[in-house]
Amino acid sequence: MAQATSLPDSTEERPARRYSEDAAGLGRLRAGAFTAPALALIAVFLVFPALWVLYLGLTNYRLTGIAAADPQIVGVDNFLTALANPRFWNSTWLTVEFVAGSAVIGQAVLGFAIAWMLRDRRGPLRRIVEGIVILAWILPSAVVAFLWVALLDPSDGTLNAVLGLTDFAWLLDHPMLSIIVFNIWRGTAFSMMLYAAALGNVPPSHLESARLAGASGWQQLRDVVFPHIRGHVLTNLLLISLWTFNDFSPFMLTAGGPDGKSEVLAVHVYNEAVRNGSLGYGAAISTIILLINLVVAVFYLRLLRSKR
Repeated sequence: MAQATSLPDSTEERPARRYSEDAAGLGRLRAGAFTAPALALIAVFLVFPALWVLYLGLTNYRLTGIAAADPQIVGVDNFLTALANPRFWNSTWLTVEFVAGSAVIGQAVLGFAIAWMLRDRRGPLRRIVEGIVILAWILPSAVVAFLWVALLDPSDGTLNAVLGLTDFAWLLDHPMLSIIVFNIWRGTAFSMMLYAAALGNVPPSHLESARLAGASGWQQLRDVVFPHIRGHVLTNLLLISLWTFNDFSPFMLTAGGPDGKSEVLAVHVYNEAVRNGSLGYGAAISTIILLINLVVAVFYLRLLRSKR
C-alpha cells in the first residue's frame, strides 16, 4: 500500500518541477540574478543614453548660452530642420556611398577573396598575409589615421613618391576615395576571418564532385560555396554595414572637408553638436541615424530569415 500511494505523489511533482525550473536547473530567481549585471550594464550604457539622446533631440539644448542653462522643449522642430537641411541629405548620400564602397563592395569582396585564396594554403605565406591583414584591424584608429595622413601627404607622402607625383593632394582632390580605401584597408580583416571560418564548413567532397562534373570556378562558388555560406555573408554584411555607417574615423583624415565633400553622418553630427554647440539638433540627427540603423538591421534579418 505504501508503494502504491507514493507513485501518484512522484508523478504529480514532476510537472511542477518541469515548469518551475529551467534547463540548467537554476530557477527563475537565480537565473535572473545571473543576468542582472549584464542587464544593468545594457541599461546604463545603451538604453539610458538612447533615451537621453531622444530627449535632447526634442529640446533646444546648447553647449553654451541661456539654452545650456535652461533648455526648452521644441518638439519635432529639430527633426524637421534636419530633414529640410541640404547638408544633412548631402551627408546621408556620402554615408551611403561610404558604406557601399568600403563595406559592401570593398571589405566584403576583398575579405572573401583573401579567404578563398588562402583556404588551401599552409605554411608561412598564409600566416604572413593573415598577420598583415589582422594587424591593420587591431591597430588603434588614431594610429592608422596618422599613418594614412603620412602616406597621402602631398609634399612628403609615400604614395606620391612611389607614383612619381609632386604636390598631389589626395585628401583634398579625392577625399571620398581616400576614406573609402582607408576603411577597406582597416576593416577587411573581420570579413576575411568570418569567411575563412565559413569556408571551413563547406564539405570538400561537394567541391570535388563539382570539379569532376566539369564545373568552372565561378560555378563552384555559385552552386556549392555560396549556398553553404549565405548566412555568414548576410551576417557579415549586416555587421560591417552598421559599423561603417556609424564610423567616425574619417574625421581624423579629412574632418569632413574640403567644403563638406567627405562629411559623413557621424562627422556631421559632431560638427553640429560640438563645433556649432547645437546639442539638441545634433541629438535629433543621431536619433534619425538610429532609426536608419534599425531599418537596415530589420531588412538584413528578414532577408536572412527568408534565406533560411
